[in-house]
Amino acid sequence: MVMIQALIKLLEKTLAGKGLSGDLSELSGSSTSKKAGSFESIIQKASAKYGVDADLVKAVIQNESAYDPEAVSSAGAMGLMQLMPATAASLGVENPLDPEENIEGGVKLLRELLNQFGGNLTNTVAAYNAGAGAVQQYGGVPPYQETQLYVNRVLSTYGKS
Repeated sequence: MVMIQALIKLLEKTLAGKGLSGDLSELSGSSTSKKAGSFESIIQKASAKYGVDADLVKAVIQNESAYDPEAVSSAGAMGLMQLMPATAASLGVENPLDPEENIEGGVKLLRELLNQFGGNLTNTVAAYNAGAGAVQQYGGVPPYQETQLYVNRVLSTYGKS
């Protein structure tokens, strides 16, 4: 990471020397780190309340919205943890774009799924993406490419924390 940051600084200096400018901080992941830090206390509070590993919550947020509290998917999922409107309502979330409500609801959902799937992280993450019914129907991760890729990304991110 240090080498990447050094290369980015060198590139920025080179661009500046040619009369060009640009903030390349997002290339090193530092932009995401800054965003993540602004939600740390909310994540810790909800994680403690529901007994869900905060690093799992962060991995889900990173892969769902890249820490954009105003993210809205083409399917209508909203906020940091990309809650669908009906799911948000069932979890007691009135404003899915409010970071505190969204994280509270998303972590509550993760706890429900962890309970439902006996603590199996792979099935829990798959159910977060595709729905518990799909995971039950297929007896594990559904044969949906999107869900399979999502599970791999989230678990990989979780493993790096």
